[in-house]
Amino acid sequence: MQHRRLALAAVAALVLTGCSGSGSPEKGLDDPAKKDIAMQLVSSAENSTLDWKARYGYIEDIGDGRGYTAGIIGFCSGTGDMLKVVERYTARRPGNALEAFLPALRAVDGSDSHEGLEDAFTTAWAQAAADPAFRSAQDAERDDSYFDPAVERAEADGLSALGQFIYYDAYVMHGYADAVGTVGFRTIRAQALAEAGPPSEGGDEEAYLDAFLDARVAAMRTETSHGDTSRVETAQRVFVREGRLQLETPLVWKVYGESYRIDGS
Repeated sequence: MQHRRLALAAVAALVLTGCSGSGSPEKGLDDPAKKDIAMQLVSSAENSTLDWKARYGYIEDIGDGRGYTAGIIGFCSGTGDMLKVVERYTARRPGNALEAFLPALRAVDGSDSHEGLEDAFTTAWAQAAADPAFRSAQDAERDDSYFDPAVERAEADGLSALGQFIYYDAYVMHGYADAVGTVGFRTIRAQALAEAGPPSEGGDEEAYLDAFLDARVAAMRTETSHGDTSRVETAQRVFVREGRLQLETPLVWKVYGESYRIDGS
């Protein structure tokens, strides 16, 4: 009986602490510290810096056919999410300098056009970054359209913090659904499921994540502007092979040839 009690106590401790053996409960990407790591990782690829909070005012046309790319995760004038940011901002701050560009943003949605925008718009965007309401609008659009649905889907698939981040980064770059000339998250995930089962179905997480990354690399290579797959091959793939399923620091990776590191607190 004593041995049975000890065994039950050991099982209970494992449930409480997770499988890492670290003695600390496993945390998902909705944990503030893990979310900040995810934002730094995305920023290294989107903005070539870990200081993601300094990128609210960033805006330029990077020549990927999506018009202007801007802000903390690369909202685009051609994909509708930049429009949503300005609409959110206007709801919070009526009469702001970006409000006048709403008709032009609606007109260019789905194209790479700058018509009605140009320097006046990019200047207004950069200046708006000083307004907490504008930063909040970007945060809200990031969470509602990308972060929250990615984490929710990853949790349903039984994925760890690393898997949740891998889904989130795919959402940021590809969006959920396929568009003309692009492959979306939904298709990437379906292709991965055809090759490996997720943990929610009893599959090995690292094997499943490798299958997902294989599908994502294939999707990236269908677009000339995403031909450099280093944000997967020398970053996310490295974390999978190192077994950093909880995004354990230090994290060391490269994107576009630049080296980055996040140390623990």
